[in-house]
Amino acid sequence: MERACGIITCNYSVNHPSALTANRPPASVPIAGRFRMVDFALSAMVNSGMRNVGLIMPTNYRSLIDHVGSGKDWSLDRKHGGLFLLPGSAFGSQRTGARFLIRDLEQNIQFIERSDKPFVILSSASCIFNIDLVELVDAHIASGADITVVCKRIDHEEPALQALTVDENDRITSMRMGGSYGDLVSLDLCVMGKETLLQALTWGKGVDYLDLFEAMAEDFNRIIVRPYVYDGEVMAIFNADDYYKSSMRLLDPDVVEKIFDPVRPIHTKAHDNPPAKFLPGANVSNCLMAGGVRVAGTVQNSILGRDVIVEHGATVRNSVIMQSCVISEGAKVDHAIIDRDNMIAPRVELRGTPENILIKGRGF
Repeated sequence: MERACGIITCNYSVNHPSALTANRPPASVPIAGRFRMVDFALSAMVNSGMRNVGLIMPTNYRSLIDHVGSGKDWSLDRKHGGLFLLPGSAFGSQRTGARFLIRDLEQNIQFIERSDKPFVILSSASCIFNIDLVELVDAHIASGADITVVCKRIDHEEPALQALTVDENDRITSMRMGGSYGDLVSLDLCVMGKETLLQALTWGKGVDYLDLFEAMAEDFNRIIVRPYVYDGEVMAIFNADDYYKSSMRLLDPDVVEKIFDPVRPIHTKAHDNPPAKFLPGANVSNCLMAGGVRVAGTVQNSILGRDVIVEHGATVRNSVIMQSCVISEGAKVDHAIIDRDNMIAPRVELRGTPENILIKGRGF
């Protein structure tokens, strides 16, 4: 798809911070054992054939740069085009809720102006789904819209997503933060003409501290903004509770099949770990295991990241254990999220509840 360049905004913080985002941006939070949140937006662009992708970086960018590197694992380490690591404004990292901060886009306007593609696809990194962007751009062109916003009708509350008001002419007339049952909500993904984006940035110069769509609230009458309804599996992750619930949903084979569609694979940084190893006496059921895992104890309904060790007599249930953790002999972990590099001492019990998940921050 040589018609569009892509911009993924990673320079925003969550409304309800936790230990998971204390030392990393939401975009680099591990998910499903071996992936990062940013992998899904980045893979969607690469799978559609896009070869010009800009990543707007947060101030706490270390873990994100360590993950994406030069873009080699997404075939974006190229002489012409490829992956561009773009600076984000310091203000943007403190602006909760703004995924397309005007100040971030203005700061990187040269990336947009120098693109020879007629369209720009904007995406955040906090919604997990597997969309065909070629179909999106085709629908955008066919509709005659200036901007097309990917959305989904929800059957639950989504306070961190923007609800859309659509008129009888299939035009979006307004957007408000917070979706309720039955609402169409934006999935933080849109496509627009390059010139449309440049014009919108001109309109928003005086309010560059706002989100792009906040600033355009009074302009929906002079541009055509249409919805593109996505009916596939979606997981929006904006806090630790969202993260835990989405992780548990990934233990459902039907959900995994829809998110990790082999036709549009999700790419991530290669680590070349050996496969998971199950020692005599191991008892494992309904789990996702990354490479390098060694299990000698009991693991049920859980996700284990790379190089996690569960020793004899240890028990892990209904939990997410991130990279390089050790669950020592006799330890018990239940309804918990254990960040990377933790060692749970012998016979220690860490227990949360379905309503109050225990979170242990990154170890040292």
